[in-house]
Amino acid sequence: MRKNARRFAERGVRLIGGCCGTTPAHIRAIAGALAAGGATGVLEGEGAGTGRTAERADIGAGQPAQPPPGDSAAPSSGAGRIVVREPERPAPAADRPESGAGPASGVRGPDRFGPSIVELVKERHTVIVELDPPRDLDTSRFMRGAEALKAAGADALTMADNSLAVTRMSNMALGSLVREKVGIRPLVHIACRDRNLIGTQSHLMGLDALGIDHVLAVTGDPAKFGDLPGSSSVYDLTSFEIIRMIKQLNEGIAFSGKPLKQKARFVVGAAFNPNVRHLEKAVERLWRKVEAGADYVMTQPVYDAERMAKIRELTRDLPIPVFIGIMPLASGRNAEYLHNEVPGILLSDEVRERMKGLEKEEGRRMGVQIAKELLDAAMSLFNGIYLITPFMFHEMSAELTAYVRQKSAAPAPSRRPPSPR
Repeated sequence: MRKNARRFAERGVRLIGGCCGTTPAHIRAIAGALAAGGATGVLEGEGAGTGRTAERADIGAGQPAQPPPGDSAAPSSGAGRIVVREPERPAPAADRPESGAGPASGVRGPDRFGPSIVELVKERHTVIVELDPPRDLDTSRFMRGAEALKAAGADALTMADNSLAVTRMSNMALGSLVREKVGIRPLVHIACRDRNLIGTQSHLMGLDALGIDHVLAVTGDPAKFGDLPGSSSVYDLTSFEIIRMIKQLNEGIAFSGKPLKQKARFVVGAAFNPNVRHLEKAVERLWRKVEAGADYVMTQPVYDAERMAKIRELTRDLPIPVFIGIMPLASGRNAEYLHNEVPGILLSDEVRERMKGLEKEEGRRMGVQIAKELLDAAMSLFNGIYLITPFMFHEMSAELTAYVRQKSAAPAPSRRPPSPR
């Protein structure tokens, strides 16, 4: 182990440790080998995999390691030392500092939007509405849509991360705009496809700094299906791993294991496709996302009331809320395209027949009518509603949001104007 530890360190490895079976003697051997070579870094030994962080102070030949102030457990002499620190438990939400506060204060105020969607959905029907970021540099239509959806009573505005691998404006930028200028809670998707580990953590740190704390972790459609098919699909992380990584930031620990000085407070969603032949197996996979740390679930759009009832039956024991997806159809052609060409979406024969041959305004009217019927079924089964806006026709989603509010007789969110941070 001494020889291999030196070889690893010489090649730039920053964390050297052992798996099960590693004893204090092995750790002393590794520490001695690294000290002889003047290496500095981190050692992991007993307790690896338990959630504890094992740190090694700078080790230099002939320089005994000194314990940090107040750390009586660390030896005061020897070539190296191991300090094991238990991660702090997350502070209660009310006590956590708010994103955007300067490091000098170290204290964050309460969330300006009040309870998270996870807390809201326990009390009443809660509506998340998706609005696609623009494919060009004009944000005017998007912002008008965000304002209309807030006025209709949406609890959060969610923005995809280059959905279907089609290049769109950054949802981080748009999330900040709607947060500050419209005063509605942004919920941004984070795809594993577009960023490596470095970019993913950097992106999440930026979201935290902007006060955007609701996210949905998704795998992301492969780049070859989008408008830049020659671009790379990264996939450094799976959807399970990115959920765990985001929750690690909530502990104040970077992907590398280094401390971040303060804790993020992300509320992390998991995507779920219930339009599969073997729904039971899909739910088993969903449980793995719950175990990874997901706080809520958002589903692909469902176009069949019986399927909704089956989803409810199979997810009844989940400890987190499910937001059932409903996307109004815009035309008969739109219905056929979704059914035949878009992975994860399946329309019932009845819905396809009702939409057949309908276009423009007539098609949108029928799409809204079908969506209202689906909402009638969904609202009896789920408190969480996820409306997906087709082709930027935000009027359709606004009408459906108002329908949920009217049907549930729940008050809309506060209409107070956005206040500066």
